[in-house]
Amino acid sequence: MDLVFPHTFVPWFRHVAPYIHAYRGKTFVVAIAGELIAAGKLDRFAQDLAILHAMGIKLVLVHGFRPQVSEQLRVKGHPARFSHGMRITDAVALDCAQEAAGQLRFEIEAAFSQGLPNTPMANAIVRVVSGNFLTARPVGIVDGIDFMHSGVVRKVDATAIRRAIDIGALVLLSPFGFSPTGEAFNLTMEDVATSTAVALQADKLLFITEVPGIQEKPGDPDSGIDTELALADAERLLAGLPNPTQPTDTAFYLQHCVKACRGGVERSHILPFAVDGALLMEVFTHDGIGTMVVDEKLESLREASVDDIGGILQLIEPFEADGTLVKRSRTEIERDIGHYTVIEHDGVIFGCAALYGYPEAKTAELAALTVSPQVQGQGDGERILKRVEQRAKAMGLDSIFVLTTRTMHWFIKRGFAPVDPDWLPEARKRKYNWDRRSQVLVKKL
Repeated sequence: MDLVFPHTFVPWFRHVAPYIHAYRGKTFVVAIAGELIAAGKLDRFAQDLAILHAMGIKLVLVHGFRPQVSEQLRVKGHPARFSHGMRITDAVALDCAQEAAGQLRFEIEAAFSQGLPNTPMANAIVRVVSGNFLTARPVGIVDGIDFMHSGVVRKVDATAIRRAIDIGALVLLSPFGFSPTGEAFNLTMEDVATSTAVALQADKLLFITEVPGIQEKPGDPDSGIDTELALADAERLLAGLPNPTQPTDTAFYLQHCVKACRGGVERSHILPFAVDGALLMEVFTHDGIGTMVVDEKLESLREASVDDIGGILQLIEPFEADGTLVKRSRTEIERDIGHYTVIEHDGVIFGCAALYGYPEAKTAELAALTVSPQVQGQGDGERILKRVEQRAKAMGLDSIFVLTTRTMHWFIKRGFAPVDPDWLPEARKRKYNWDRRSQVLVKKL
């Protein structure tokens, strides 16, 4: 067993405390691909989910069973048929799906019933509730293909689910729904999870999948993962992708994240089950492990225009007066407005930052990062920083740097490291104010 050292454990625990406070009482819909269970990762995942439950997060768990149904069909010598990214469910496939769902439900309930000493499940009490919460309708005939017993969600009994999670139960949903006449339909895990998250107006929808997230450059195997996508950017990306047929297609999970965000779920996530603890890393660390799609309709995060000059001046003036920011004239801001990113809510600028590139040094300066005192502590500064980092990456830069006299700890917490002023690009070093003695911090992109 690894030793836990106070000098690392205590700062880490304090670091995650804000997330614990923020998520207590929130509702998460967590969807797991059947491949996670087939890979033997259910017990570890249940332990991580039990930790979220213990922290007061309300949980709905939706399981998939794609590989399990296909295995049942293989054993029976019956072909597995798919079209349009969905299984064609004939009578034999429906029987296999029912058998697989029953077995998986048993395994999942068993995983949450563990309580062995010296494991994360010690002293855990997680009551699992399942039932006929979903009403479904048939997919029908699409492009001449009869999907038979395959269905889509028609209605989610959100009231009953909410009642169960409000008393501390974990609600478990299998991808099955029933018509008002009692007919059973095989659904997709993705449809069930998305429809449930929208019906509950959940705070998060998390897909634990066989893919690591959305690549910054889809189709490029060497591309990194885009850790955050604004809904508008996700919609643009989706519009340029072909219709998905496999879970590994970029659009497969992304389309459901976009649908959830359009339906009122503020944050939807795609993360890999192959990484042990991916769920905890996504929820309790700043950058996460997968891709998060964020609905920003409540507040517009965008590049600034000349119409924003007055709002920016009004925002930064108090910080210039107390010496936190270097004073900038209206003329300077008007000249540099194309460098600015702003957060606007109902026509009011609540946050801003500027990015000045030094392409010869493959870096850029982050300047004038400001958030209104009215909304400080709500994550607007981090959202602006993320957008500025995206702009810098799009410029092909390797790093961004900031000069600060008072907010160095905020930047260090978000991945910046202090360097000597001599590190600065020559053009910026010539303008460095040695009397102000600003600290220089750099973040690698």
